Amino acid sequence: MPLKMKKETTNKTKFTSLLTSNSSPLTSVLIDPDCFDLRETESFLAKLPFHASSIFVGGSQVKKGATQKLVRQLKLYTQLPIVLFPGDYSQICSEADALLFLQLISGDNPEYLIKQQIKAVPYLKNTTLEIIPVGYILIDGGKTTSVEKTSQTKALNPNDLELILHTALASQYLGHQCVYLEAGSGAKLPVSEKIITTLANHLDIPIIVGGGIKNSKAMQQAFHAGAKMLVIGNALEKKEFFIRP
Repeated sequence: MPLKMKKETTNKTKFTSLLTSNSSPLTSVLIDPDCFDLRETESFLAKLPFHASSIFVGGSQVKKGATQKLVRQLKLYTQLPIVLFPGDYSQICSEADALLFLQLISGDNPEYLIKQQIKAVPYLKNTTLEIIPVGYILIDGGKTTSVEKTSQTKALNPNDLELILHTALASQYLGHQCVYLEAGSGAKLPVSEKIITTLANHLDIPIIVGGGIKNSKAMQQAFHAGAKMLVIGNALEKKEFFIRP
């Protein structure tokens, strides 16, 4: 059955309220504007897993205007919150519902610690976007990712639990509303259960996990370990993620 066009009167669901609610764990779908055919929007959305609670839009490097075009197209066919997951300030789009205001705290490149955030301010001052401060932590997933190449930083060693924990706690102390653990697109290995459990036992803010989640079993393991939200990208090509109840 084709999806109905979204009604303009529909109230937005606050993304942070989803993260902080006592509801079941959440799943978000990540779409890279440069790798998505706008003509397939309706059919793509019809295949989303029933448990998808939001759509992330963004990539390490995206062509100018591609994010805006994708957000507008998605808004025609879905009521799910559209959340920007930008690689840089140029991907900001006021027509989305929320923005992950990322601070790459696992690296020491000032461009992604503060300079990109400052460049984003002129675009955010008058926007109605829900701005969510996020501590972004790269975890080595077995391959060099586009995020590492773009940010010119290295992912943290997954065996260095103390450093990962201290980095996540620093994120909480800085006032970030959540921590995002990223193994990277196409990662060979996802963020381990041990890492997620260690952080979940010490943090008071939600944990989002993305990268390398290849099947439903991996999803259940991450949720059981304490992740509040999982972000699925490349794995959506696998049929089991499309199963509906």
